[in-house]
Amino acid sequence: MTTLLVIAKEPVPGRVKTRLTPPFTPEEAAALAEASLADTLHTVAATPADRRVLVLAGEPGPWLPPGFEVVRQCAGGLDERLAHAFARADGPTLLIGMDTPQVTPQLLTVDFADCDAYFGPAEDGGFWALGLATPDPGLLLGVPMSTPRTGAVQRERLVAAGLRVRDLPPLRDVDTARDAEAVAELAPHGRFAARLAGYGALAPGGSSAGDHRSAPRGAGLYQSAAPPRGATSPHRPAAKR
Repeated sequence: MTTLLVIAKEPVPGRVKTRLTPPFTPEEAAALAEASLADTLHTVAATPADRRVLVLAGEPGPWLPPGFEVVRQCAGGLDERLAHAFARADGPTLLIGMDTPQVTPQLLTVDFADCDAYFGPAEDGGFWALGLATPDPGLLLGVPMSTPRTGAVQRERLVAAGLRVRDLPPLRDVDTARDAEAVAELAPHGRFAARLAGYGALAPGGSSAGDHRSAPRGAGLYQSAAPPRGATSPHRPAAKR
């Protein structure tokens, strides 16, 4: 039984994608977050799985496609909320966030037959995906979020537990306006790219327009800012690097 988890926030202005403001307004930033979440959820819906779960802070909206269970995030730090999400899973589980609308069903179709964990590094040093053949919340508790080594520490935690780790390709999180344009160019036909283009941030064909590239690059979904270390597992080589 394979479970796909998506951990997300309800796209409410002023509560999501605050690093997009400026140049975007809080309402525009929330609309971009909603589009990113919708793209992510529809990709998960198109990925083979026995169970699909949205672990949500807030209330579901019309952006939620059918076929998902919705559970509330617990209180506490991000490590506690991620651990709590895994605690609700049964069997092989892959967790992702809402900040990579360019993700594809191919990336999310994982096979734990010859590994114990999947790790998807984010380009900013965090991680966009974490998969466990046997969910163990203890593997996440205490991992420091909001540090330059968040992704590296999480991956080292997996290796230290004796898990065979397979690496997924690094992806870029949407945090700043510059991130938003780069990600939209990778998935130009999605809801996120269309919403961004509607704000004049992209010209037809994905070329830059307007002044939305002015924001500096920031940390990722899991709030770290340095490149991940240890990109290859000591147990098996990285996949799809």
